[in-house]
Amino acid sequence: MSATASYLARRAAQKERVRILYRRALKDTLNWAVHRHLFYQDASELREKFDANKNVESLEAIDRMIADGEAAYNKWRHPDPYIVPWAPGGSKFTRNPTPPSGIEIVYDYGREEHI
Repeated sequence: MSATASYLARRAAQKERVRILYRRALKDTLNWAVHRHLFYQDASELREKFDANKNVESLEAIDRMIADGEAAYNKWRHPDPYIVPWAPGGSKFTRNPTPPSGIEIVYDYGREEHI
């Protein structure tokens, strides 16, 4: 019974690693593609590579393919990936940080009572 449980746990871990590798590679493909029609073609080729090995059953072969795929991904990863501007590392991230405590902001825009 424990052999079956360890087998299922290893398969679940492999599926998770494959899913993460596919998502990272797909997002990185978008960094390399200049136009959307090029991205769609590259994404289809990437999916075909993953689908070609979908029915492999040997755990050692799957581990070897995952390691090879991760090595290829790290080798061909984009040197300057696109980062959404408001995400951490983006050009707009914390552009307008919250004001320090003790500073009061008045949103009356000219209707202040300073007479």
